[in-house]
Parts: sequence; C-alpha cells; structure tokens
Amino acid sequence: MSERCLEIGLLLYPGVQLAAVHGLGDLFAVANRMVAEQQRQGLPSLRISHWQADATGALVRVFDSQPQAVGAPQVVILPPCLGGDAEQPLAACYGDWLRQQHGVGVTLASVCAGAFPLAHAGLLDGRRVTTHWALAAQLAARFPQVQVLPERMVVDDGDLITAGGLMAWTDLGLALVTRLLGPTVAAETARFLVVDLNRESQRHFSHFVPSFDHGDAAVLAVQHWLQGEASAEAVLADMAARAGLGERTFLRRFRAATGLKPTEYCQQLRVTKARELLEFTRQSIDQVAWQVGYRDSGAFRKVFARLVGLSPGDYRRRFGTAAR
Repeated sequence: MSERCLEIGLLLYPGVQLAAVHGLGDLFAVANRMVAEQQRQGLPSLRISHWQADATGALVRVFDSQPQAVGAPQVVILPPCLGGDAEQPLAACYGDWLRQQHGVGVTLASVCAGAFPLAHAGLLDGRRVTTHWALAAQLAARFPQVQVLPERMVVDDGDLITAGGLMAWTDLGLALVTRLLGPTVAAETARFLVVDLNRESQRHFSHFVPSFDHGDAAVLAVQHWLQGEASAEAVLADMAARAGLGERTFLRRFRAATGLKPTEYCQQLRVTKARELLEFTRQSIDQVAWQVGYRDSGAFRKVFARLVGLSPGDYRRRFGTAAR
C-alpha cells in the first residue's frame, strides 16, 4: 500500500454511537484493502484516528490506526448520538476545536444528530445540510440560518458534508471514499460490504408526526377531527367552522400552529394512511387512493411520490408485507 496517507478523525463526544464509530473504521479499512488488493498505484491509505477531550479540555488523539504516521486530520467526522439530549450543546472545547480545524482547511462531516454540534459552533450558518428526518424541524427552528434538507441522505457542501439517519454513516463513509480514493474503490467497498452505494433520499423512511403542543385550542380541535376519517373529505369551510373561526383567520392560525397549510396537512395525513394500506393490505393502488380520499388516482400517485420519494408501487414492493 502507498506510504502516503490521509487521516480521517472521528470525534468521540459524549453520547456518541460507538457502533457507528467502529463501523466507519471498518468501512475505511475495507477501502484500504480494496486499494491494496487491486494494486492501485498512487492512491493513499486512509488513516483512522479517534479524538476525545482529556481532563483539561484539550482534544487529543486516543486511537490511531497508523501510529507511526505524522500529520493532522484532513477530515473530521461527528458520528451520530443515541442520547435523548443529542441536540444539546457540548462543552465549549469541542466547538473551539471544530472551528480551529475548519479554519485550517479540515473538511467537517456529521451523521444524524452530529449536525447539532456543528450548528452550535456556528459552522452551518448559511449552509445546506441534512440530519435525521425526525430532528430536521428542531434543527431548522433552533438555527434559522441553516438550510435543512431532511429529504436528502447526504449533502456534500464542499468543506461540510452531512448525512441523514443513524445508519447513514455508511452513506457518508462511501461518499468520503469516493472523494478521497475515487468512485471505483467506493463501488468495490460497497460491493464487499453488500450496501447500496446510491441511496439518495430518506423521505421514504420518514413519517409524518403532527405537532399538537402548540397551544392553539381551536386548531387542536380541528387536528383531532382530522386524525379520524375526516381528512379524506375535509374542506376549508368545514375546518374553519369546526374551529369557530373565519377562513382567513383559520388559515393563518393553522399554519402558525402546525407549520403547514391545511391542504398540505391533509395530504400528509392521507399519505400516512396510504402507506399503511400499501404495507399491510393487498388493495389495488386505485382502491388505496379512493379510500384515503383521492377520486383521481393519478393525482394520488403524484402527491405520494412527491412526499415519500417513491411511487406507490415501488413503496409497496419495498415495504409491503401482505404479499410475503
């Protein structure tokens, strides 16, 4: 293997998911193996290091796959965090270190909740990022200068790379292998690990979670009504009447409380019900469309594909259980 190496540092902050830490190490080790076995001349090896704050607050290297090598990381990754307070600020030393690394040209990367420490450090302002779909709204609300793209599995914004859900460390790892060692080595690594190299969206893994704790009782009453079968036939006039409000006032308050227009909210509810029917029944797609309130199955297919990222048929083939 080439003597030249590129160091990828993994930040072991409090609560970090160790499975992802070790998984990324294994993925990069496999990439090194692909380089060596194929005798690809001129390619560097990937040096893996772990970084952690010591008792004084200094960030130090606590593991090194090539301890004889010298130099500093070219990439630093913040793996995911499983803790309930994953979005809370870390000790100041982590933000200071991340800003210092970024300031000298290190590429920073995150998986899932690992985006939050980068945002707290002020490194994501004005940037396009992704995170776990269930954390996206919280990230966007807390850091309004960050452009959050929750439908994306990986967002490569040059010196900042962010990945979506907990298991998106595989996608991030392969993206880095593609960047550092080329697409051929990345494809060989993915094939060896039996993982998909081209996952682009996490929309079809997410699900709609309405907000009910906004404090607007009139809007909440409508939401509770819509959770039943009413969403299939609901019209604006009926919703406003149930809220006891004029239509314009209702529209304004509903959007302020839920973040969605009533039509968008009903679409989300309908698609959520449709996903369940596609997964657990053998009803035809036209029957599913009719049951969730769409008289035009073509319109249903368009809305479903836009919100889920897959056509109804593809979604059933991937996630359906009734025919298995």
